[in-house]
Amino acid sequence: MSLDNPKTLNDEAIIRLAERVETAQRYATPIHKLTQDYPDMTLSEAYRVQTALRRSYEARGQRVIGWKAGLTSKPKMAQMGVSTPGVGFLTDAMERPANRKITVSDLIHPRVEAEIAFVTKSELSGKVTAEQVMAATDYVQPALEVIDSRFSGFKFDLESVIADNSSSARYVPGGRMIRPDALDLRTVGVVLEHNGEIAQIGAGAEVLGHPAEAIAMLVGVLDDMGEVLPAGSFVMAGAITAAVAVKPGDTITARFYEMGSITVTFTE
Repeated sequence: MSLDNPKTLNDEAIIRLAERVETAQRYATPIHKLTQDYPDMTLSEAYRVQTALRRSYEARGQRVIGWKAGLTSKPKMAQMGVSTPGVGFLTDAMERPANRKITVSDLIHPRVEAEIAFVTKSELSGKVTAEQVMAATDYVQPALEVIDSRFSGFKFDLESVIADNSSSARYVPGGRMIRPDALDLRTVGVVLEHNGEIAQIGAGAEVLGHPAEAIAMLVGVLDDMGEVLPAGSFVMAGAITAAVAVKPGDTITARFYEMGSITVTFTE
């Protein structure tokens, strides 16, 4: 994925759009797609908005602990009507513990996805392969992501969602920490239960054929942005199934084959 696109937005416009997205995120206020005002926005400019957003959160004291790949599964792409994956950053303030309650009153369109997370033991940079990702991984573990598009009606295009940090909101690590080669991650089955009923079923192969391929894609995007994936990063490979909408009072359990489970309950 190349981000070498011509610029149509100046630095002032980038900062202004990042402030618009940040306000929507902080105050749970929906906004219209950014491309409604800037129809010629490029993917490169969308990542510039995301970077400006990241710098703002860092200036407010949040620490970037990792990244997420988004829109990496066929079910998720079909659900959202896009065909290209993207990435977003994760901060320490987004993390929530497993088997606890998560507040959703500060979110607009909360939805939950089951994912496989990678924790790196060495830096990854440039254009890498899935094999290199596996070699650089300390362990993998289950994770839930609570996404929250800030766009009205959960309707967006690729440029707008990238600028919105790929709908990042909350993440929940859990389950077992295992060596990356202990299981064939392609065949790890996941059952996502919503209030005790099976809502989604999938396997790791839904994520670009192998979850490590999503991490390799993410490292390539970071390289295009002039950045690397540091050792010790927590990286989510993307949703294995379509997202499930939640509201206060709901409980979600994700069961991963040989990797344990994660349960969270949602409250106001």
